[in-house]
Amino acid sequence: MLGREVGVSSWVEVNQAQVDAFADVTNDHQFIHVDPARAANTPFGGTIAHGFLTLSLLSAMGLEAQPKIIGAVMGINYGFDKVRFLLPVKTGSRVRGRFVLSDVQQNKPGELDVNWEATVEIEGGKRPALVAAWLNRFYLEPDIDDDP
Repeated sequence: MLGREVGVSSWVEVNQAQVDAFADVTNDHQFIHVDPARAANTPFGGTIAHGFLTLSLLSAMGLEAQPKIIGAVMGINYGFDKVRFLLPVKTGSRVRGRFVLSDVQQNKPGELDVNWEATVEIEGGKRPALVAAWLNRFYLEPDIDDDP
């Protein structure tokens, strides 16, 4: 499966209530996110989602679209090697995630690092909103044969 697309999430609408809530949580109330009247006079023509909000949607998209790791009891976000915000996500638009499996490494017994090429696309868009090299770490249940 390395190098192949392994999952695509459902479309998710990014609405103003989500953007406002994200602004409250992150204390980022820049008008292009939370003031529709002022944002209407920008090149975006209205409010846009925070780039970090779009990035954070990868967690739910990945949970839905990525194949399950057999034997995994827990997974964590391990980080990103690269993130690029290519286009703004206009409030009211829909986005979805696409995932290509780029690498799998076992660091030590019971620990698996999985790297994804993640893309968030905007419905009807010609280019993605973002691309990222996303790292996940999975902890596997102990092998019964390894017990003392």
